[in-house]
Amino acid sequence: MELLMSSLKIAVVGHTNAGKTSLLRTLLHSRQFGEVDQRPSTTRSVLEQGVWLEGQQLLAFYDTPGLESGSELFNEVEAFVEQFRHDGPAQIRAFLASALADDRFAQEAKVLRQLLQSDAAFYVIDCRDPVLPKYQDELHLLTRCGKPLIPVLNYTAAAGQQEQAWRQALAKLSLHAVVAFDTVTPPEGGEAYLLESLATVVPSAAGALKELIAWRGKEREQRLHGALHAVAELLVDVASYQEVVPQSAPDHELQTAIERLQRRIRMREQDTVRSILNRFAFLPEDAIAEQLDSASGAWQEDLFAPEVLKAWGKDAGFGIGAGAATGAGIDLMVGGMSLGAATALGAAAGGLYQSWRHLGEKLKQRWRGQRELHVDNATLAALTGRQLYLLQQLVRRGHAATETLTIAKSHRVSREQFKTIEQSLGPILAHTPDIDRQRVVTELAGKLEENWSA
Repeated sequence: MELLMSSLKIAVVGHTNAGKTSLLRTLLHSRQFGEVDQRPSTTRSVLEQGVWLEGQQLLAFYDTPGLESGSELFNEVEAFVEQFRHDGPAQIRAFLASALADDRFAQEAKVLRQLLQSDAAFYVIDCRDPVLPKYQDELHLLTRCGKPLIPVLNYTAAAGQQEQAWRQALAKLSLHAVVAFDTVTPPEGGEAYLLESLATVVPSAAGALKELIAWRGKEREQRLHGALHAVAELLVDVASYQEVVPQSAPDHELQTAIERLQRRIRMREQDTVRSILNRFAFLPEDAIAEQLDSASGAWQEDLFAPEVLKAWGKDAGFGIGAGAATGAGIDLMVGGMSLGAATALGAAAGGLYQSWRHLGEKLKQRWRGQRELHVDNATLAALTGRQLYLLQQLVRRGHAATETLTIAKSHRVSREQFKTIEQSLGPILAHTPDIDRQRVVTELAGKLEENWSA
C-alpha cells in the first residue's frame, strides 16, 4: 500500500443542519457517529474520526459545528481586508486572534481554525434550501482559508431540491468540482466519486485514495456475499425443519406441533434479520417497520397469517391453500390416511401437498402411521422475498437515514426465481439421507448471487 507521511485531514463544514454529520455517517459506514437531529447546532464541538487501511490511518475527518452567522461574520472579517488585501488566510487568522473569535463568533471560529489546519474540506449544502446571501457569505469566508473546497450537494433526491441553482451559484465562486451526494440514498458509485474528487484537489494523496476506493469496493462485495450466504443458510435450515406426530394424535396435539414449528421458523428468521442488519452496520431500530419489530428485530406481521401467505405465495402461483395445515403454511406429509381420506384426496387434487413429489413411495411407507410436518414452498418463497427485499434496501441505504425501513407486502420473489431456489434445496426438501448441508448452502448462495439485482 502506498504510504502517506501523515493522514489526510479533511474538514466537513457547512451551515447548521446541512447534513455534515450525516455525510460522515455514510462515508464512515457508521450509524453511531455523532448526533443527527433537526435541532440547530447539534454538533457543538469538532469531532474527529479516522479511516484506516491495513494498519495505516489514511484519512482524518473532522465534523465541525454548523455555521450560523455567516453574513455577520463576513462583515467582521472585511475589516481585515485592507491590512491583508491579497492574503485570505491572513485575514482569517487576524480575525481568530480577535476577541470576537472567543465570544460572539466562538462557534464559527472553531470551524475556521479547523479548516486552516486541514488539507481540504467538504462544504455540505442542503440543496432543498434556496441560495441565500448568508450561504454565499459563508462560502466567501471559507474560500479565504486557502484550502481546497469541494461542495457536496446533499438531499438531491428530495422533492423541490434546487441543485441547478446551487451549481450556478458555486460556479460564480469558481467552485466547479461539485459532487451530488444524497446522504440518505447515496448514488451508485457516489462514495468512489467523492473520494476521487478529493484526490483531484490533493494530488499527493491520489494513490492512497485509489487503494481505499478499491478496498471499499471489496468490502461491499464481501458484505453482499456474506448476507446472501446467510439467506441461503436460513432457507436450508427452515426447509429441513420438521415435526412428527403420531397419526392417532388428537387435533390439539397436531396444532401444538404446528405452532412449535412456526415459532422455530420465526426465531430463525429473526436471527437472519439481525445478522444482515449487523453486517451492514445498521442498528435494530433501522429495521423494517411493517414486518419487523423496531426494538428486537422480530417480524411484526405474522408470516403464517393467511393474508400474508396470499400476498407472498398464493398469487405468485405456489399453490398453497387455506386447507393446508389450517392455513398455517405447513405441509402435512402422511402415510396412510391423514386427517381423513377425503382431506388427503382433496389436498392432493388441489395441489396443496407440493412437496409430496420429493418423498416417493419409499418415504411414504417409512412414515406410515405418523404425520410429518414441514414448511411448504409458499412459506419458503415468502422468506426468500422478505430477506432479499431487506437486503436490497440496505444496499441502497445511507447510514445517515433515520426513517425506519418499510417493506411492501406485495414484494416477493418471482416464480422463476423460486424455481432456481427450489432446485438447490431439492435434497433438503426430499429429506435425502446424509445430505452435505454445506454444499447445498454454498450452491444456493451462488444461485442467489447469480440472480442478485439491487
